[in-house]
Amino acid sequence: MSETTDLIRDMAEKLFGDACEKSVLAAAENGQFQTGLWQEITDAGLAGALLPESAGGSDLAIEDALAALRISASRAAPVPLAETMLAGWLASSSLAVPEGPLTIAPASNGAPLTLKKSTSGWRLDGVAKRVPFARNAAAILVLAEADGANMVARVDPKICALTHGRNLAMEPRDDVTFACDLGAGDVAPASNHVNAETLRAFGAAMRANQIAGALSRALEITLQYANERVQFGKPIAKFQAIQHNLAMLAAHSAAANAAADMAAEAAANDMNLLPIAAAKARCGEAASVGAGIAHQTHGAIGFTREHMLHYFTKRLWSWRDEFGKESDWSLIIGRAAAKAGPKKLWSDIVTA
Repeated sequence: MSETTDLIRDMAEKLFGDACEKSVLAAAENGQFQTGLWQEITDAGLAGALLPESAGGSDLAIEDALAALRISASRAAPVPLAETMLAGWLASSSLAVPEGPLTIAPASNGAPLTLKKSTSGWRLDGVAKRVPFARNAAAILVLAEADGANMVARVDPKICALTHGRNLAMEPRDDVTFACDLGAGDVAPASNHVNAETLRAFGAAMRANQIAGALSRALEITLQYANERVQFGKPIAKFQAIQHNLAMLAAHSAAANAAADMAAEAAANDMNLLPIAAAKARCGEAASVGAGIAHQTHGAIGFTREHMLHYFTKRLWSWRDEFGKESDWSLIIGRAAAKAGPKKLWSDIVTA
C-alpha cells in the first residue's frame, strides 16, 4: 500500500466519519440534497477523482478512488460520489464538465439512446431508466452510438423531462426522457477503452466496493449491539446461535471486501471483465445474506428510523441489483467458461 493510498484513506475516514451523522442521512431520505457534504467532498478533491488534472480533476489511481468510495459507503454518504466519479471517467479529457454532482446514462438496461448529427450540432433522443440523482446533477454524461462510433454527450438535465423515482434506500433514481438538441461542443468521441460493456463493468466495480463498505459497517453495528443487548442475564453475543450468525456475517463481509479489492484491481487493469463479474456477483450474495443476518440479530429495532442499521441494509439491497444483478454477472461468467472449454477452465479461474 502506497503512502498516497494511506493519505487518501485517512482523509476519507475523517471526512465521512465527521459529516455523515444521522441527521444528515435522515434529511437526505426526506429529499434534501446535502450541499454541505458535497462541498466538503469537492474541496477534498474526491468529486474529480477520476478526471485528469488538465480537466481540473485529481487524476487519482482507480484503486485509490474506489478505496475512498468504499469508505464513503461505510458511512452511507447520501450523495452521488460513485456516479460523479464514473461521469468523470466517461468524460475523461474529451469533454469539460461543470462543477457539482454528475451522473451517467444509461445506468440500467433498456432501449439504446439515439444520437444523430443535425444541422446545428447533435440530436439526442430516448429514455434512460432509473438514472441516479438525475434531479440533482449539474450534468448527465451520456454514452450513445452515432454511425457505429461510441460518443459521449454532456446534457443539462434542465432540458430533459424527468420522472422522479427512488430506490429502496430512498436515493433518487429518475427516468430521463431525452429529446435534446445539443451543440457541437457538447458531444465528443469516447475514449478508446469506453463502450457500453466497460461502462457497465466499471459501475459494477463501484457498486461492489460500496457494498463492501456498507456491509463492513453493518457488521460493526451488529457486533456492538450483540455485545450490549442483554437477555437472560448475559449479552446475546454469548449465545451459540448468535455467535454462529455473527461468524457468517463476518465471513460474508470479508468475502465482499476481498471481492471488491479484486474488482478495483480489475478495473485498473483495462476493465478486466470476468473478475469484475465475479466480484459483483459475490458482493450481491454477501449483501443479501449479510443484511438478513444483521436484522435477525437486531430484531425489530433494526428496522426503526431511530436506528442506524437500516441506512446500510437498504443500500445493500438496492446496490446489489444496480449495474447488474448476481444472475446477470453469473451468466457472463458461465458463458465465458463454456466458450473457453474444460481444458482452460482451471487456468482461467486461477489467473482471473
